[in-house]
Amino acid sequence: QVQLVESGGGSVQAGDSLRLTCADSKRTFNTIVLGWFRQAPGKEREFVAAISWNGDTTDYTDSVKDRFIISRDNAKSTVYLQMNSLKPVDTARYYCAARTGTLVRADERSYDYWGQGTQVTVTS
Repeated sequence: QVQLVESGGGSVQAGDSLRLTCADSKRTFNTIVLGWFRQAPGKEREFVAAISWNGDTTDYTDSVKDRFIISRDNAKSTVYLQMNSLKPVDTARYYCAARTGTLVRADERSYDYWGQGTQVTVTS
């Protein structure tokens, strides 16, 4: 069973960068799709980015395109979210998720496993 643990969150100023990391402690996710979601206070959880098992396919929500980059290292059972040019609207709790299908999807209902999340706060 996949067990996801996120890290790398923190408090930064607008324009700064952060890199989130999500590791699978069971080292089982080499053939699954991984995604990042976020939830701001008082809002629904939303899709941020996802990556196919081999890294060939990625998808991003429009608001983070050209600023965020998702990548993975299957040898380390780790997925990353490089976040550049951060804005206050990016403030949220960020969750790593995994799905056992092969298609990259933005629908959170498609994901089977979730981490506990890591907080990102961006101040102006």
